[in-house]
Amino acid sequence: MQKDNPIPTRLKEARKKAGITQKELGIRIGMEPSSASGRMNHYEKGRHTPDIGTLRRMADELNVPLNYFFCESELSASLACAIDKMSDEDKAALIEQLTHKPEKS
Repeated sequence: MQKDNPIPTRLKEARKKAGITQKELGIRIGMEPSSASGRMNHYEKGRHTPDIGTLRRMADELNVPLNYFFCESELSASLACAIDKMSDEDKAALIEQLTHKPEKS
């Protein structure tokens, strides 16, 4: 069973949260103003999938980590954003906490 592509949903959610239009986002990431809205609409509808460079520019503009676009659940997407905002030290501590196995008695 093939899962749906999460990119269109994540892209639309992040753009709406940022409070910008499809056209505005397209222009901000370097698209021609005359085609920005249409191209972004195709990405959000899942008709086309942006290449990794375009996704990276979108992530930067929308202030989300690149992996956010690939999260299949809301929980994973929220977690990706929260982790991205952590310092490297806090990320390392979280990894330690999650992978630490209590010693057997």
